Amino acid sequence: MTHTRPSAETASLSRPSIWGGLVVASLAAAALPVAAVTAQAPAPRMSAFTVMETGRGFESLQQAVDSIGAAKGTIQIAPGTYRQCAVQTAGVISYVADTYGTAVLDRTACEGKAALVLRGVGAEVRGVTFSGINVRDGNGAGIRLEKGSLNVAFGRFLNSQQGILTANNPNGRIFITRSTFSGLGTCENSAGCAHSIYTGDYGQLTVRESRFERGQGGHYLKARASNVVIEGNSFDDANGRGTNYMIDLPAGATGRIAQNWFVQGRDKENYSAFIALGAEQNLHGSDGLNVTNNEARFVPGLRRASVFLADWTGSRVVMSGNRLADGLTQYEER
Repeated sequence: MTHTRPSAETASLSRPSIWGGLVVASLAAAALPVAAVTAQAPAPRMSAFTVMETGRGFESLQQAVDSIGAAKGTIQIAPGTYRQCAVQTAGVISYVADTYGTAVLDRTACEGKAALVLRGVGAEVRGVTFSGINVRDGNGAGIRLEKGSLNVAFGRFLNSQQGILTANNPNGRIFITRSTFSGLGTCENSAGCAHSIYTGDYGQLTVRESRFERGQGGHYLKARASNVVIEGNSFDDANGRGTNYMIDLPAGATGRIAQNWFVQGRDKENYSAFIALGAEQNLHGSDGLNVTNNEARFVPGLRRASVFLADWTGSRVVMSGNRLADGLTQYEER
């Protein structure tokens, strides 16, 4: 566990002055109190985890979480790489990096699940990086959401089995924005495939202005939510390995998929479609799902046939303004 420490400031000393061609040492310093010419005392070291409402600092993330309990609080995370994890069982907690991108929860999972296991009322995660989370059953995630609602902004999920994995909560909502999901996913374990994001039956999922890249298996975004808003994202599969769909809505969904950019790579476990709707069950109605103003292509030099949206539900899907490469069929009912 490492994190930065503020450096001490030093007071400047007086310099000789020139007057009438003679070098005369300034006597001003001699008249000043000793404290004015000595170095200032170092500022107190920032704690790894500080609860902002109380000002209490902790070196253990779990202790910081426990100190908030069933209340509402914010944990500020100092710059550093931490081999720590935490389980939140109550309250509403914000986990906020002091400087976005500099606080890393690395290679440690609680309960064999995730760096953050969340089953309180709600949570917000801002500017935190999750890296190298791997567990025995293949479902190691940066965040495991088991209950409550979740907001994620400016997060990075790197080189793990999954980025975000959730249970079911039909009354809950998930909002993800301006985050990166890179080097995630696997289909090498008996528990089935892992994905960059995999949500259960949530009421609402919003994913905006985020980047998905370099998948290592499974889907980039798999969601059983009844309503989705997926817009302004990039799905860059150019360096993917053994990947499947870019977006999989296996239980059907309403909402919109708009203004996203997709590129399909060469190394695919399944290249038959970019987006799949209702491939496993028809749990949610999908009439009115709006798929508009997206751009989809293959990596340069790749020529193959694929489908932009494959539909197993037979729903009335609205599709318009999508810019598709040669070889891509806009819609196919299956």
